[in-house]
Amino acid sequence: MSRYFIELTQPEIKAQFERHPLVILPCGSVEQHGAHLPTGTDIFAANSVSHAVAEQMDGVVLPGGPLGVTPMHMPYEATISLSPETYQQVVIETCLSTAQHGAKKLLIVNWHEGNSHSLGLAAEKLHRTHGMSVVIAQACYVAEDLWGDECNGLTHAGEIEALAVLPDYGRLVHLDRAEKSSGKRQGEHMDKLRRTRSFVPVLTDIRSIAPTGWYGDPTPATVERGRKMIADVAHAITSEATAIFAQLDKIQGSQAAE
Repeated sequence: MSRYFIELTQPEIKAQFERHPLVILPCGSVEQHGAHLPTGTDIFAANSVSHAVAEQMDGVVLPGGPLGVTPMHMPYEATISLSPETYQQVVIETCLSTAQHGAKKLLIVNWHEGNSHSLGLAAEKLHRTHGMSVVIAQACYVAEDLWGDECNGLTHAGEIEALAVLPDYGRLVHLDRAEKSSGKRQGEHMDKLRRTRSFVPVLTDIRSIAPTGWYGDPTPATVERGRKMIADVAHAITSEATAIFAQLDKIQGSQAAE
């Protein structure tokens, strides 16, 4: 049986919520990824990881919608960006609909860094105002932790992102067109600055990271290695999210009883 909400029937979803009221929201973006990866790379990656997680955690994958908060990529025609306020409201209303039908736990699987702040605010409201138990998994960072050494880090439109798309959306990947990568040194330096916990620079244009819009080397990516990476990322998210939800149940359950 598919785990995608929009592929299931009403009775199947009803039975799913009665058995295990967990919904998984994949989050990504529509933005340029050079000439070799599709504009939907981030949401495709989030969907693939989310479906694998749903099978392991017995959940259902919501139609997260492809759009995200990505103004940094707007200099390129292939990008569509929502405002943070609009994006937060879409996330809240999507998940709130499922809460009204019995979903109690929400796992957000995010592949796009630009969504992070908005997702945090939306998750806070879904928890405090609507009572959902929420965990956010930054799937792109999990992939970097597990596969970064092998793939020369998490680069925009580089090997990790190619691996995330190839297994399920291979027809959209054109590794033979992977030309004009920006210099790795500048890209790594700027990405390191924006991913630190201590300081967060605000960047207005992806070209400040990669003058050609992307950097890295996606050509070593294969379908087989992509399947392995997705499985590794899904397993790591499943393991950690399961433990966190159990802890939340314990803490929030005891607080409710007081």
